[in-house]
Amino acid sequence: MADAIVSEVVGRIATMLEDKIRYEVNLVRGVKDELRYLSKKLNTIRQVLDDAEKKGVKDESVKRWLKKLEATAYEMDDILDEWNYSLLKDKAEGSAEPEPEPEPEQKIGCSFIRSSCLGFKKVSVRRDIAKKIENVKAMLEQIYEERKEFDFVIALPTTDPVPTPWRVQSTPFVDLTKVHGVDIHNKKEDIVSKLMLNGGHTQVLSIVGTGGLGKTTLAKLVYNDERVKDCFELRIWICVSDPFDVAGIAIGIVNEVGKETIPPNSNQLALVLKKLEASISGKKFLLVLDDVWTEDNTKWEPLKISLQCGAAGSKILVTTRKETVAKMVGTLNDDMYHPNNLSEEECWSLLCDTSLLGKSNKEYGKFEVFGKKIARKCNGLPLAAIVLGTLLQLKDLEGWKDVEKSEIWQLENAKVELFPHLVLSYNDLSPALKRCFSYCSVYPKDRQIHARTLIEEWMAQGYLGPDSGNSALELKGRENLKNLAMRCLFQDIEESESGEQIEWCKMHDIVHDFALFLRKNDCKERSCQVCDSSLVSNVQEYRSVSWDWDYEPPVDERDGSYKVCDCMKSLRVLRIESLILVGIEMLIHLRWLEVRGVALAKDDLEIICRLYFLQTLLLSKCDLTVIPREIGNLNQLRRLDLSENYRMEELPGSVCSLIELRSLSLERCSLEVIPQEIGNLVKLRELDLSHNYRMELPESICSLVELQILKIEGTRINCVPEALGELSNLRTLELSEFKVGSQYNKLGYLKKLYRHLTESLELEIYWSSMSEMEELVEDARQAELPTVLPKLESLNIYFSVKVNEMEQSSSSSMWMEVAEALVPHHNLKKLLIVGYKGSKLPHLMSSSFNFIKEIRLEGLSEVSSLPAMGKLPFLETLFICEVEQLMFVGREFLGIESSCDDVVVAFPKLKVLGFSDCSKWEEWEDITEEEEDSAAISIMPCLTKLRINWCKSLKQLPHCLLHKISSSLQSLSIIDSTELIKTYGEDKEGSAWRSISQYNPQLRLYPKV
Repeated sequence: MADAIVSEVVGRIATMLEDKIRYEVNLVRGVKDELRYLSKKLNTIRQVLDDAEKKGVKDESVKRWLKKLEATAYEMDDILDEWNYSLLKDKAEGSAEPEPEPEPEQKIGCSFIRSSCLGFKKVSVRRDIAKKIENVKAMLEQIYEERKEFDFVIALPTTDPVPTPWRVQSTPFVDLTKVHGVDIHNKKEDIVSKLMLNGGHTQVLSIVGTGGLGKTTLAKLVYNDERVKDCFELRIWICVSDPFDVAGIAIGIVNEVGKETIPPNSNQLALVLKKLEASISGKKFLLVLDDVWTEDNTKWEPLKISLQCGAAGSKILVTTRKETVAKMVGTLNDDMYHPNNLSEEECWSLLCDTSLLGKSNKEYGKFEVFGKKIARKCNGLPLAAIVLGTLLQLKDLEGWKDVEKSEIWQLENAKVELFPHLVLSYNDLSPALKRCFSYCSVYPKDRQIHARTLIEEWMAQGYLGPDSGNSALELKGRENLKNLAMRCLFQDIEESESGEQIEWCKMHDIVHDFALFLRKNDCKERSCQVCDSSLVSNVQEYRSVSWDWDYEPPVDERDGSYKVCDCMKSLRVLRIESLILVGIEMLIHLRWLEVRGVALAKDDLEIICRLYFLQTLLLSKCDLTVIPREIGNLNQLRRLDLSENYRMEELPGSVCSLIELRSLSLERCSLEVIPQEIGNLVKLRELDLSHNYRMELPESICSLVELQILKIEGTRINCVPEALGELSNLRTLELSEFKVGSQYNKLGYLKKLYRHLTESLELEIYWSSMSEMEELVEDARQAELPTVLPKLESLNIYFSVKVNEMEQSSSSSMWMEVAEALVPHHNLKKLLIVGYKGSKLPHLMSSSFNFIKEIRLEGLSEVSSLPAMGKLPFLETLFICEVEQLMFVGREFLGIESSCDDVVVAFPKLKVLGFSDCSKWEEWEDITEEEEDSAAISIMPCLTKLRINWCKSLKQLPHCLLHKISSSLQSLSIIDSTELIKTYGEDKEGSAWRSISQYNPQLRLYPKV
């Protein structure tokens, strides 16, 4: 783990030596010499860190040496921060002066010749930094000498990992008393059934899971099953481990079969593989390769080819901790098995069988309460239950209580047995991955981890290396997360909708304990009289604190305020919720800061704007009204979240100077204008402007060439820049509203935007004259929406039209053309039309060749009859509201044109039907008695809810609906429909309408009058 921070410091020093330090500051020659010296020493130490970190897991003295090295490296990193901070502060305050040429070299040790040489105005700052560099140099000298005591091996870049003595060679023998859980037996049956299948090429099955989950046990159960023994002529068990030695594996197979002999010490791979083929040729075999680690296909391929010479039906069963290995050996997804965790009861049963074997029922009952609590610590991991059970065998009740109160990583005897299995996975990681992994223990147990936040925190800690531009760090972080997940070091993984990346994950409790064990520091040298020791430890080990989880910040006794303590100065990640922290300006090393649910004044935000190294700043729900222009000083900011600051009405132009910004969220603010300078954010990839009520988008937004996600859903945008659709990297455009008209957008814009749109769209259509309507009709034809919007599933169309009555009466056919052009395609699932003034509805309303499930029609002022909507095969919900001219609903509405012998089902899927505010509607035509009695006609067989509200003139319901009321209808609403109430009468006592309720006493009637 130390290698990650050491590498970061070496990289930063190299940057300074190349005169690429911010603001092109020239260094004094003496300082350059000191930095070169430190860099040389650190690079020498780096050569042994791989070996040191492997030994440090077991050897406490090595672990202490590594901790000392980390602390020194971090201290150097902080000094470099302070150096840069002084320069940035001078720059921000406008006091930076041109740098003079360095004076001739003098023998000054580690110092600066003049404060002006580095732009420092205060001599005390210069002396303080110089003194700190001298101290670091002295500590590094001591660490450099101490390394010789441990005989570390210098890592060679091309060597295979050295097999660790912690590995245990597995055998195919299994103790059935240690096998518990329904899942393992179910998976055993699944695998055995696969193995019994005959024919085809040699099939590869894999069991994948974290260490201690029971992969090898499951393989043993399969291997020793009597059906498997009878099915295969040869059964071979090989423990592979690491390194993947093809010749060694082949020799092992030959020796197991016993038909061939291999000359002693043979290292000729071709000869060994030839003997392998001779041993298994024409025989049906089962080969178990236990504990495979290599992902190198070039090592697997020769062995795979040789194994193809077995008889049809031969099988290979692989156990591994990495999905990448399973895929490399050719396992299909359906042939990949992931053992599940044991239940709490199963864990207790296994722990009990291990620890209380031979005990009486009375003794069993005495230990049960604490035993079940201990079993929960295993979190479903069989190995943990066995290890803890073994630990408890010789302990009395008090000993059981002590174990129950302790964390697993604190149990010395337990970790010796349990953690080595995780050490195998850990040693397989690169230094940077080791650091990323162990950092995850900063999260509480069982906490869902947000992938993006975790990656940003890794970045803040420097684990992902220096920024090489664009999205390199994020991509590296995503790759690291994926690598850890593929090694089963994460669980409960939730992926994005596209399945391309991880969104959320968790750590298994045992894995979390192991990560804590790796970070555990027994050094008691540094402490704080003010803060809790656990808080101090968290700052020292992780440089990260969350004051929304476990820790309370120190309180100022004078005024009761929460304050920053000196022991926190090294923090890089800080999360604050529902409290204000005094003195936050001291935390100059912060890279990641979240303040949530705190009312921040402008002065508070100005202080935050002095934290110049911030890369992520999240200020959601902070009641911000004004953003100070000083925010432009945070020129390393990559993500800025100002969402849910409902009173914030203006965004300063200085935000647009944050040229490193990748993500900007302004969701649910009150912004109406975005600065034109937003086009300067050339690295911006995600912009969230959703739910701001109304906003004008500047044309410069089309200059954001890296933009991938734009969210403006719930924000009224009059004009969407047409060139937005030309952004080649844009993949998601959340646009819920699109205004169409001479003063707004053309429908043709959708041709460029369609590939970015989500599955729902809201169109607002405007025109105020016949000429504008004619233009719209032509625009709609040319837009070719059925082709342009193939993925659209939900469409809302609102007409806002101002024309005189004469123009309106002569435009009915054009309305129909507009409607036909706007309703895009047969894949539409939901449709809402409001304010339509045509006399006829589009043909989609009666076409049996579509998949529409929901239709809502409102404010249809000229429609006097309804089309044959009963033909719609998938329609489930239909609401018809404010159809002013509707007086008669004929039988054609059901889609029944005439009597026929064929079976006719009107509205076959309709569940909800509602009519509202159809004030002139008088009659609903019924079908004939013969048709109602006929088995050939079925009316609304799935209807469960009926609403007829504010339809004052409708006199009665069709008999077919009354029949429906008696069968499947569950809910009926008849509100202020005067004539219906007169027809059916009402109960003065308010229970229900008598003549309606007689059809179905269980019917829910609304309202009861």
